[in-house]
Amino acid sequence: MFGNKPSFRNPWAWVPTLYYAQGIPYVVVMLVSVIMYKRMGISNADIAFYTSLLYLPWAIKPLWSPFVDIFKTKRLWIVVMQLIVGLGLAGVAFMIPLPSFLQYTLAFFLLLAFSSATHDIAADGFYMLGLSEHDQAFFVGIRSTFYRLSMITGQGLLIILAGYFETHSGLPPATIEVTTSSNLKIERIIFQENIPSASPDDQLKVVTNSSSLNLSTNKRTKAEVDSMVNLVQAKNIKNGFYNTKGEQPKIPELKLNSSDYTKSVGNISVIAIALSSEPKEDKDYIVNFDRDGGDKSISILEGTRFVFNKTNWNKPAYAILQLDPKLKTETSAAFKAISGDIPWAWSMTFLILTGLFIVFFLYHNFILPYPLKDGPAVKDASISVGKEFIRTFSLFFKKKEILITITFLLIYRFGEAQLVKLASPFLLDPREVGGLGLTTGEVGFVYGTVGIIALTVGGLTGGFLASRDGLKKWIWWMFAAINIPHILYIYLAFTQPDNFIIINLCVAGEQFGYGFGFTAYMLYMIYVSAGEFKTSHYAICTGFMALSMMIPGIFAGMIQEALGYPNFFVWILLTMIPGFFITKMLKIDSEFGKKKVEEK
Repeated sequence: MFGNKPSFRNPWAWVPTLYYAQGIPYVVVMLVSVIMYKRMGISNADIAFYTSLLYLPWAIKPLWSPFVDIFKTKRLWIVVMQLIVGLGLAGVAFMIPLPSFLQYTLAFFLLLAFSSATHDIAADGFYMLGLSEHDQAFFVGIRSTFYRLSMITGQGLLIILAGYFETHSGLPPATIEVTTSSNLKIERIIFQENIPSASPDDQLKVVTNSSSLNLSTNKRTKAEVDSMVNLVQAKNIKNGFYNTKGEQPKIPELKLNSSDYTKSVGNISVIAIALSSEPKEDKDYIVNFDRDGGDKSISILEGTRFVFNKTNWNKPAYAILQLDPKLKTETSAAFKAISGDIPWAWSMTFLILTGLFIVFFLYHNFILPYPLKDGPAVKDASISVGKEFIRTFSLFFKKKEILITITFLLIYRFGEAQLVKLASPFLLDPREVGGLGLTTGEVGFVYGTVGIIALTVGGLTGGFLASRDGLKKWIWWMFAAINIPHILYIYLAFTQPDNFIIINLCVAGEQFGYGFGFTAYMLYMIYVSAGEFKTSHYAICTGFMALSMMIPGIFAGMIQEALGYPNFFVWILLTMIPGFFITKMLKIDSEFGKKKVEEK
């Protein structure tokens, strides 16, 4: 015991919630913010620029990780950062309704990014202090699973929640059911100028030219589709649906070469949207046109946000739906035109997140144990913080066989880093260029459902085996598991099977191997970080982990274009050869990860 405070608590009580809390701020800053800004009418260029800058704190977090080691306890850093994250989320919620919301919310998102990155450092350090080696190995798959669940929450549940608030805070929405058929002929596109309006006594609502639509899976030429996109943009700009800030958006100049006139692309249809009657209030009504469910092979090509008011309420705003050109079967999707109070909806979403993090703060302040070794690395006030900061880094690079360690960290996922960049394009590309010709919806199912399940099962299996037999016994087999399944992509590239079940099985096998093999990588980082400054040394390892994915990924596309898909996957398999020798050279305590007698 640490005074009257418990030095140990059941890891099931805090490891899952800690890593679930760790992932939420990241997904909010990097993904949820993008959708929020899009809903609020920010341009794609500004969204991409500003949200990309917000990644910086996670990229450079090893630079200030020594401060987490040097000052106070990792436990204190965790609960304080969770409180600051909660305050940052509240700041975003209160700034959204303001006229200059972009600048203010970005400031709070930056606060979230730095506090979340610091929380990552402290949580990883606390994980190593609060668990035995055996439990660290066992729970490595559990922590990854709950971190992944937080990603799913951010990309799914939070967006659904905001969408619910949008739907229930404005005008009644209009829904369009879209189906496809291979037996229909391509129809000539007609612009619906007059949309049926409601009677003067009826409630103001959003209306469309049709509640159902059946599209042919036959293709159109790219020239026809590009011309239609330009025409729709011109009409929407002319009627003031895109002009939200007094600035006239430029219509892209249509430039087509001879091959574009005959190139086939997915079929399209134009949807007309308007208000049912003249608004009584002199204000803007923002209508967002978005997916409401169904096959992602049916998507919105143009027209996702329109501004209606008294001057254009009875004029149609146009959106374009397009089918995936590879779609040949009957399928369906639903789309909804929603006019909600967008600022209020997103403010409520962020206030709920604020409440969630206040709960995390209170819960972890109570439930986290007080490990005996959790304390500041510098206990002597006479020692210079600056010198200790430098010593933290120097001690890492003075570790035994550090060059082999760094080499291992950089090449362990060398093949996977290339595969992850090209796997989806390979599945999507037409068979004529070496791909499998899957639709967007099919790829979403393969990776978003089958892949996630296999990845999670692989991670849990790896954690169980490493905790039972130790890391040393399994690390070579885990390296093999993360690399050898690339053979499955070689098979897919050379044979190009059209059986969807076979494709799913191959992707599942590769993802299981990745989840299983990544366990060894995480445990080895924990093993290497052991010592006086394990928190900051683990953060340094994560820096090399990021480089191991970034550097190979930069060149993957060029290699694939030079070799073609079949030879590219052969190349990926061959790149694992140096890693086998490096892995064999690692010196790992055979007892690391096993349950020791005193732990039983």
